Amino acid sequence: MDEMNKKSSTRDTFESLVVTVILAIFGTTFVLQAFKIPTGSMEDTLLIGDHLLVNKYIFAPQGGLLAHLLPYRDLRRGDVVVFKFTPTDTQQQPGEHFVKRVIGVPGDHVRIFHRQVFVNGKLQNEPFVRLDPDDANQLHPEDDFPRPDGDYLFGSSPSWDAQLASVVQNGEIVVPPGKYFMMGDNREQSWDSRFWGFVDRSEVIGRPVLIYWSFVTDRDEINHNTLSDRISQVVDLIIHFPTKTRWRRSFNFVR
Repeated sequence: MDEMNKKSSTRDTFESLVVTVILAIFGTTFVLQAFKIPTGSMEDTLLIGDHLLVNKYIFAPQGGLLAHLLPYRDLRRGDVVVFKFTPTDTQQQPGEHFVKRVIGVPGDHVRIFHRQVFVNGKLQNEPFVRLDPDDANQLHPEDDFPRPDGDYLFGSSPSWDAQLASVVQNGEIVVPPGKYFMMGDNREQSWDSRFWGFVDRSEVIGRPVLIYWSFVTDRDEINHNTLSDRISQVVDLIIHFPTKTRWRRSFNFVR
């Protein structure tokens, strides 16, 4: 009897482990996924070192049984989204994850004039935008887009430069079907749709919903990828976890 109970207990433990793994795989595939913010392009909404939980099902294609069980919806202007970066003619690796804010949805006419964003002719209220006060009276080339002189922005991708003229009407960018125009909240430090074009709907992964932990991180950590760098980062985390954790940001919702 004891041997049978032992086998039953071992089997129950194994089955529980299998179920846990299956649920974890399902969760990270269809429901939630963790991401870390590596750059400052979304400051002050998201800081370098913010660790996010991303809702992966909210923008999933509608249809099938899950459409009746999960609250799908379309992307909206103002949504903060995570997406795969796919252009191949840039220094970024295709498939990297970016976080930006949706500025224009399919059919929108977008224009930026002296840092102010107009969508379909209406000035947008953007309280989340960060601008450098030291540059308040100094405009940069990307502060007007499309460029009124027809020039391209420094650092823009060649494929976007070639496409740009075909999507500009009367000085405005017209967002094509199935595409989205994205920008970072830290406008002067954001490499976004102004430089590499639209994001395809199929590349959108989900919407960040929660900062579950935030840790003060060096601005250039993204460039330090060697084994010794990683070891130093782990040591720094262990030693300074209490003092460098941004406790007030942890468990805040993303807006």
